[in-house]
Amino acid sequence: MPITKSPEAGVTAELIEAIRSFPATQRVEHCGQSSTISAFETYFKCVECGTRIKVRSFAGIPEVEDVFDAVFEWMSRPENAELAMQRLEVVAADAVDA
Repeated sequence: MPITKSPEAGVTAELIEAIRSFPATQRVEHCGQSSTISAFETYFKCVECGTRIKVRSFAGIPEVEDVFDAVFEWMSRPENAELAMQRLEVVAADAVDA
């Protein structure tokens, strides 16, 4: 039986490296204060003045964070959750062996 794969969607070595090196957090400065938030946050609420600040998706073009969101969405589907967990275990084991 032939193996069926999804068509390549512009996946480049640069995209793979951007994902591998993606930081877990980002720094936001407002009202003279600096805060560290999740790199996946879309908005930040300043603890000093209460202003809600958009910290992602400024240009309306796809960003690396959008790739993560698509993968998170896929992983969260009930039919894919177990597959995702199995793959995470393999990836973790491969990292230990490397």
